[in-house]
Amino acid sequence: MSSSTPAAVPPGTPGAVPASSARGLTKTYGSGAAAVRALDGVDVDFAAGAFTAIMGPSGSGKSTLMHLLAGLDLATSGSVRLGETELTALDDDALTHLRRDRIGFVFQSFNLLPMFTAEQNITLPLELAGTRVDREWLDLLTVTLGLTGRLTHRPSELSGGQQQRVAIARALVTRPDVVFADEPTGNLDSRSGAEVLSFLRRSVRELGRTVIMVTHDPTAAAYADRVVLLADGRIAGDIAEPTPESVLAGLEALRTLEAPIADGVNA
Repeated sequence: MSSSTPAAVPPGTPGAVPASSARGLTKTYGSGAAAVRALDGVDVDFAAGAFTAIMGPSGSGKSTLMHLLAGLDLATSGSVRLGETELTALDDDALTHLRRDRIGFVFQSFNLLPMFTAEQNITLPLELAGTRVDREWLDLLTVTLGLTGRLTHRPSELSGGQQQRVAIARALVTRPDVVFADEPTGNLDSRSGAEVLSFLRRSVRELGRTVIMVTHDPTAAAYADRVVLLADGRIAGDIAEPTPESVLAGLEALRTLEAPIADGVNA
């Protein structure tokens, strides 16, 4: 499929507003001697129109970072922005509206309503918001995601990969500024997972969306344009145009506390 959407603006392009960003971002759970600092002064930008993966060892803070960027949790200190909107300045009602209107979510569990058809599940966010369905956009989504022959099927009649594609279409149907994907292939076999990752990449390259994905899988991360590495709650590396090999090398460098050993890894 050809696309007329503009190419992604490379990170750091002068004058470009990141789709999502954090400055001095800190998150502490608990207090006193039991306090755990999950994020420790994180500064990071995520370019609009790009597919970025967040990786790191268990307990590195990658899921915490995604939850703060998406407005699902509150920072202890620091700043989070969605485009030019400062999330930390919003009250609960404003955050709820922002998540509904400007953010899409894809989780490891598909979270589809079993009594609804695929199409009804996709358009549910629009129904809840009282927004008219844009049939042209819906048709483009379903064609891009390979769902045109499955729209009348209920979740029980779909494979796991097809259910996750429905979840991706649901996340995209509102044309959100950013789609956050948390281990989106965690419940899928390798073939279905590869299909889902290909569709996420197509949604960026052909539909002009922005995707930020948390994953533990180097093969999954290699579908992204960029990988951000976390360790001990801090940014520890950045891999452009990742491959499974360069991601594995970057993760190994974190584990061994050695200097980065992969081309394109800047710790």
